[in-house]
Amino acid sequence: MRISLFKSDISFSVAPDQSLLDAALGASLNLPHSCKGGNCGSCRARLLQGEVYYPNGPPLGLSDAEVADGFVLLCQSYARSDVTIETPQITTPDQALVKRLPVRIERAAPLSHDVMGLYLRLPAAEEFRFQAGQYIDIMLPGGRRRSFSIASPPHDARVLELHVRRVAGGEFSAPLFDEDVRSALLTVEGPLGKFVYRPGAAPLLLVGGGTGLAPLLSILRHVIENGIERDMTLYWGVRSERDLYAHAALENFAAGRPAAARAARLRYVPVLSEPSPEWRGFRGLVHEAVLRSIADLERYDVYAAGPPAMIAVVRREFGRRGIAADRLFFDSFDYAPDTLERQRTSAATKS
Repeated sequence: MRISLFKSDISFSVAPDQSLLDAALGASLNLPHSCKGGNCGSCRARLLQGEVYYPNGPPLGLSDAEVADGFVLLCQSYARSDVTIETPQITTPDQALVKRLPVRIERAAPLSHDVMGLYLRLPAAEEFRFQAGQYIDIMLPGGRRRSFSIASPPHDARVLELHVRRVAGGEFSAPLFDEDVRSALLTVEGPLGKFVYRPGAAPLLLVGGGTGLAPLLSILRHVIENGIERDMTLYWGVRSERDLYAHAALENFAAGRPAAARAARLRYVPVLSEPSPEWRGFRGLVHEAVLRSIADLERYDVYAAGPPAMIAVVRREFGRRGIAADRLFFDSFDYAPDTLERQRTSAATKS
């Protein structure tokens, strides 16, 4: 079966067991997408011809009104016939092409009790261009993938920094904590995703949950280290004090260190959902802290990255506070489907 892009000469094939998005990525087309779990709505496209279906049921990332208008989510939809879809236009080859590259683990450094900083060195002869906020896929046996946002900025691209949370039974994450993985070779695909920094004059509001900090860190470092004059406010929500794995670095940026940070004027607000009695900062959920503290949300360009539940409530509640949809950008962090299946199997075995 063939998938065609409206008002374009681009088309590609799709197998019966492939989602439309996987087929596009397999054809090196970086169509708009983010979470791949049907939650964020980033891969929304209009179905103009043909028929698709959802093997896992209707996705949460589409409203009833969007379904009625003919929209589908590419990450969840499978083709029953040749189809034609309309997506935001790809304007340059750099935005469209996805590379598959070998990388070497230069080092793995614990950032906290359950987050590992993974530093991947790219081939010296290969150019890898990405935008702040994008991610890569690490390829596993059997065609499986693990997606990780790039925490380093585009101007510091020879070594890619990833933040990997330890997952019980995780095929990729567990060995990073239990074995010496230095110099190991991996294969990656990228850059991926349309959760990217967009230049402008409006102040930035960055809202992160857990390792959702990673793409936001790439964005704020891009702004700060390039001397871009733009106000930024970062709310970072985690469980407890020991989970604030980038706290010192963020405090330095907010204090104007290094000197380039003075142009960006960063305000950093950590929020803890389960703090110790000694904690004197914000308590509760990170989106609640934003809503309590900022009355004029409509002034901001908002970038939110974190677990699906956080993204869902930010989309709903921030929209109610007057933020236009075209100024609200999301990156939903979800587990890979095979990881969820292993966790369910393990829980059933132990019960």
